[in-house]
Amino acid sequence: MSMSQAKAAGAAEPILSVENLTASFLVDGVWKPVVRDVSFSVAPGETVAIVGESGSGKSVTSLSIMRLLQSDSSRIEGTIMLGGRDLLSLPEHEMRKVRGNDVSMIFQEPMTSLNPLFTIGDQISEALLCHKDMSAADAKAETIRLLEKVRIPSAASRFDEYPHRFSGGMRQRVMIAMALASKPKLLIADEPTTALDVTIQGQILDLIKMLQEEEGTSVLFITHDMGVVAEIADRTVVMYRGEQVETGATADIFHRGQHPYTRALLSAVPVLGSMQSYEQPLRFPVVNAATGESDTPAEMPDTVAREKPVLQVKNLTKRFDIHSGLFGKLKGRVHAVENVSFDLFAGETLSLVGESGCGKSTTGRAIMRLIAPQSGSVIVDGRDVLSLGKRDMREMRKSVQMIFQDPFASLNPRMTVGQAIAEPYLEHRMGTAREAKEIVADMLHKVGLTPDMASRYPHEFSGGQRQRICIARALALQPKVIVADESVSALDVSIKAQVINLMLDLQQSLNLSFLFISHDMAVVERVSHRVAVMYLGEIVEIGPRAAVFGNPQHDYTKKLMAAVPVPDPDRRREKRAGANDELKSPIRAVDYLVKPREYRAVSPGHLVAV
Repeated sequence: MSMSQAKAAGAAEPILSVENLTASFLVDGVWKPVVRDVSFSVAPGETVAIVGESGSGKSVTSLSIMRLLQSDSSRIEGTIMLGGRDLLSLPEHEMRKVRGNDVSMIFQEPMTSLNPLFTIGDQISEALLCHKDMSAADAKAETIRLLEKVRIPSAASRFDEYPHRFSGGMRQRVMIAMALASKPKLLIADEPTTALDVTIQGQILDLIKMLQEEEGTSVLFITHDMGVVAEIADRTVVMYRGEQVETGATADIFHRGQHPYTRALLSAVPVLGSMQSYEQPLRFPVVNAATGESDTPAEMPDTVAREKPVLQVKNLTKRFDIHSGLFGKLKGRVHAVENVSFDLFAGETLSLVGESGCGKSTTGRAIMRLIAPQSGSVIVDGRDVLSLGKRDMREMRKSVQMIFQDPFASLNPRMTVGQAIAEPYLEHRMGTAREAKEIVADMLHKVGLTPDMASRYPHEFSGGQRQRICIARALALQPKVIVADESVSALDVSIKAQVINLMLDLQQSLNLSFLFISHDMAVVERVSHRVAVMYLGEIVEIGPRAAVFGNPQHDYTKKLMAAVPVPDPDRRREKRAGANDELKSPIRAVDYLVKPREYRAVSPGHLVAV
């Protein structure tokens, strides 16, 4: 069914009809509703997006439709009609036939959805053997066809490979192939692009749209990214704290959104190109979710002191050896970081951008000496970090701190947040336990939390609050430089805006320098003074933010920018340029000789690799 046919079928019987859905969890012997009276429908060939922050109930809604919530601790009420049958009234053995056959689901994290002990081919074939009357040979042939359909190169040869051999984007393609195996009428995609790089996200969105046009599948797309909603959805359901607060055509939601929370979500979306008239980083607007009223975001003052760098990186190189065979023969090397050089000044934000595998996180870890580089120098306070002994290295860590991507994994679940913030302060013997308590209170106040929260544990906080705690812990040692490695990529759009505003405010008040590692180009444009673009372990373009974004020169920089979702539903049908190729492999032969990289000056401070 084509998209035009799907539109014509809009008045036909919906594929999915949800009425007065209420989902409750059993908490301390009491049923607590987490989704209340939600109603919507999905027409044949239509894409409906459910959008909202973490905790809004959107994923619980999708799990309720699939009946994947635990029956002993959850209760689902209302009506869920799929193809004329009420899913809530079906016995479990009938529901098993519905899952995969009539409705399939793509989950947020493909690696946790795939069994690491079975090959990709076997896992997709299993769905065919369970739901279709096929022989093993026919199932294998169909699996290879599906892998080719989702654009996995050399599909036949990759049939017997295991999940860990695939990149994140390729694993998500495998999940899509598995979901489409039985030609379902409805595809539920629960945050399928949240953890992916911007170019891979673009590929997955294009792939879902292409497959929808070819197969006529209806899609229920769950996300918190309004840019993605604009790209893919015909209609949108906005959820807030378990309730449906607004529903309508996506264009109406974006141009004429009525509910305060809808307007709050839209105002927090960074738009690529919106910084053309600003010289300095710009705060995100602070919106009251209850009233929808917004402040006017302020451009930050110039905080950069350009006299002397606080961090100098010269010719940094890190390679990982690849061994194979019984005796561990050296087979090749991963050229993760290759001759990377840059300076970072006091009060400056330099962003390292690129896809997964480009070497940006390895660069950050090598600077912190969490991994040992092969060569190069990292100068902090006039001393080369890479040549320091153990005692001097401990002292250096006071000057350079790191914020990691996953705040929950960065905090010890057995320590209170007060203990976590105080630990580095006490470990470095910077003061007494009483002084540490005062420092904890001050740091919590600085990051927008309250001192009484010090006695609570990490699991008692939201994702955004946990990231604030990690920032507070990094600040406890009064560092000059903070390496922020994808520190906001996993956060909801409004929480992301709050954390970035906090980082900008702290930079101004404490004269902090940030090495901001990210793949989110729209956020990078908002927070950066300078930008360095990495590709295959090398910096291919570096310069002032306005120069790199206003006049990108390298093909890879242009590709990154072209892949950013545009939060404008009127441009939904436009074909994305240059997002269909995978990042090339950084693996090289043992005898590979690296050619020196030459750069040409485009404008003052703006260099591009030749």
